[in-house]
Parts: sequence; C-alpha cells; structure tokens
Amino acid sequence: MERLELWDHLYYLASDMELSWLVGGHFNVVLHEDEKIGGFPVHPHEYENFAFCVNFCGLFEQGYKGSPFTWWNGRSNAECIFKRLDRIFLNLPFQNMLPTIEVEHLIRTGYGHAPLLITRGVQTTNFVKPFRFLNFWTNHATFMDVVRQNWEAVFIGDPFLMFK
Repeated sequence: MERLELWDHLYYLASDMELSWLVGGHFNVVLHEDEKIGGFPVHPHEYENFAFCVNFCGLFEQGYKGSPFTWWNGRSNAECIFKRLDRIFLNLPFQNMLPTIEVEHLIRTGYGHAPLLITRGVQTTNFVKPFRFLNFWTNHATFMDVVRQNWEAVFIGDPFLMFK
C-alpha cells in the first residue's frame, strides 16, 4: 500500500510538472526481472505498477556505473539475494539542463544498500565538420553505383538517424 501511495504522489507531481525533475531513492521494487538474483523469481505483476508510474511521469534513467545491484540481503550461498532497489530518475528538461549527469552505485559498507553518487560529467565539445562536396567525385567510375546503393539501402533504427 505504501508503494501505491508513493506512485499516486508521483502521478500528482507529474500532472503539472513543467520544471526540471530528479527523483531518487530506495523504491523497494525492481523494474525488470533481470534486476534480481536469488530467492523467488520476480513476476511482472510485482513491478508493472512501478514501470507504468515511471513512464507516465516522463521519467527515465541516465544509466549508471558500478554494480548492477544496489541491495544485498547480507547472506551467502543459496540464501544470497541481490536486487536493484535504489535508483535515480530524471525528466527530459533535467537532462537538457545537465546532459552529462552520471550516477554511480558505490560499494555497500555495513548497510544493505549501496549509496548512489550523482556527478556532473565532463562536457565535451563536438566539432562537426561541414559536409563538402567536390565535383570531381562525380567523374569517378563508381560514383553512381555508390549513390544508388546508399539511396536504396534498407535502414532500420533511429528515425532521426535515418533522416540524416
């Protein structure tokens, strides 16, 4: 019930949120089946409400460095369970404001949960070389074949990359 109340609070905040948004913490639920090792298997009904809430709120993860699991039950061998319960989500305005944000799962020390460290990565400047067309290329023996092959090529992927 507490989780459902949290999802309701997030829905309420997202319903009129136009600002940059970052939500992080211990959510006590995995988002995918592969975010748990050991113990009983995870079933979709256990995380579907969480996944729906995250998507509805326009939140996403930037990715992370470190261990894929942020919680350990402290046991060993057959009783050992690892889960990813702690995470940081952000919305698109936040990513546009700080595009180089990085999340790192630090090492657990004496506590079952790994602390999360948010840093602002190094901003790199991309120098885009302008496209230059030199007329002598049209005189090359394979010019038309290269143009035809690339024009007719089947491309599956990002629509913006296709457009480019």
